This record gives sequence, C-alpha cells and structure tokens, in this order.
Amino acid sequence: MATNPAEYEFVSNSEPVPIRASTVLPAERRNIELTTADGLTLVGEFAAPAEAREPAATLITFHPLPTHGGFMDSHVYRKASFRLPALADIAVLRFNTRGTCSPRGCSDGEFDGGNAERHDVVAAVRWAVDAGLRNIWLVGWSFGTELVLKYGALDPVAELIEGAVLLSPPLHRATDADLLAWAAAGMPLTVLVPEHDDYLQPAECAERFARVPQARVVGVDGARHLWVGEKYAARALNEIVAAVLPQRATPLPTEWTGAAAAAG
Repeated sequence: MATNPAEYEFVSNSEPVPIRASTVLPAERRNIELTTADGLTLVGEFAAPAEAREPAATLITFHPLPTHGGFMDSHVYRKASFRLPALADIAVLRFNTRGTCSPRGCSDGEFDGGNAERHDVVAAVRWAVDAGLRNIWLVGWSFGTELVLKYGALDPVAELIEGAVLLSPPLHRATDADLLAWAAAGMPLTVLVPEHDDYLQPAECAERFARVPQARVVGVDGARHLWVGEKYAARALNEIVAAVLPQRATPLPTEWTGAAAAAG
C-alpha cells in the first residue's frame, strides 16, 4: 500500500477501463498533519481535484473503531480518496484519530473512547477552514459516526460545516441528547444503514433518528456493517455524493478514460 501519494504510478488509457477496488484516479494528493488543542499531531492525507480545480465540496472522514482495526485507510474512505476528486470534484481529508496507526504513520496520543477525540474533530475542521475549503461535510463510519454525532452539532464545528453523512451508526456512545442537538442545529444528516448491520438495522435506526426531523435514513439491502464488496462501497460513495452535491448526477461512472494507477 502506498504511504506517499507520489508513489502511485499512473498509466494513460486511451480507451475506457473499469474502475476497480484498487483503481486510483488523478488528484492533487499530499500528506498532512493536524494539530489538536491539547498538543497532539495527527497524520493524514488530503486529496483534491487535479489541475488546481476548486473542490465543489470537501469531506472530512472519521474512521471506524481503531481498537478493532479502523484507520484512515478503511476501504470506503480509501476508495473515496481514489475516486471522488476525479469523478465528482470532491476533496477528501482522511486522518488517523489519536493513537491510531496506518501505513501513513501513527497519530500522537492514545485512544480515549470518543472523549478527547473531540479535539481531533475540531482540528480536522479547522485545518479545512484554514485551507480555504468550502462546502465542508463530515462523514463518519461506525465509531466515526459517534464522533460526528457527539461533536459535529456543537460549536465551534457546527458553524463551520454544512452537514454530515453517517455509515453504519451503532449509537453506542452517541446519546439521544446528541441527536437532539443535531435536530436543533437543523443541518442535513444522511444516515446509511446496512440491512444486515451488526449493531443497528434500518427499522430501529429510523426509530432512533426520528428525533432528528431533517435526518434521512437510507436502508441498503444486502449490505453489512463493514460495507464489504465493491457494489456496497460504490453505493456508499454514490449516496455520499448525492447528499453533499445533490445537483451532481449519480450513479458515478464505473469506467475511466485517461491516466489511472493501481494501489498496492
């Protein structure tokens, strides 16, 4: 797996080629570091549309539980960074929360069960704002949804973002009070729920999120908590694009003509 964006070897294709799980499309990629209010350095990567095109939207992603293998390269987010800058003009910021390691490196600190991670959420959003990015959306997956729900609707984050997309929310750490904070904030919230999720399935999820009038709960037939399988990852990416750029046509293309690389 490439740890430096420059390690990808792009090959030009004059005819359409299928976009596969490991396909990397052109983007401006760079390794980044985030600094938290409590003095930690978090490692990550930022992928933006190539040729200095201004992103139409920016995703800040929060990965699954690091104590169970979650990190910035969890496959849906990796595919988002590989595809969305080229296919949808969407920038993707991925990073390791405190105490989390990946091929990119290790973030400082220790896992705190979603408590001190509030500083990680703020640091990521501040980085995006300081970089001049606009139309900023939070995307959480599993444990990452807990961070989005607990801290995304509170200042200083709420005033800087447009809304959020959740994948497989377990609602273990996030409480009804957190849902009510989102309801009060009024920001759009799209909730993607696998039919066979291990923790919270569509019917129960719809009941829990009824506290948030603006929440849109989408059940995904056949999917499981980890979104394994290309068709499920692609469905997640299409739903994310539809949420943050409703004017953009979906589904996204499944073929690409031009330069592309294959991730290791």
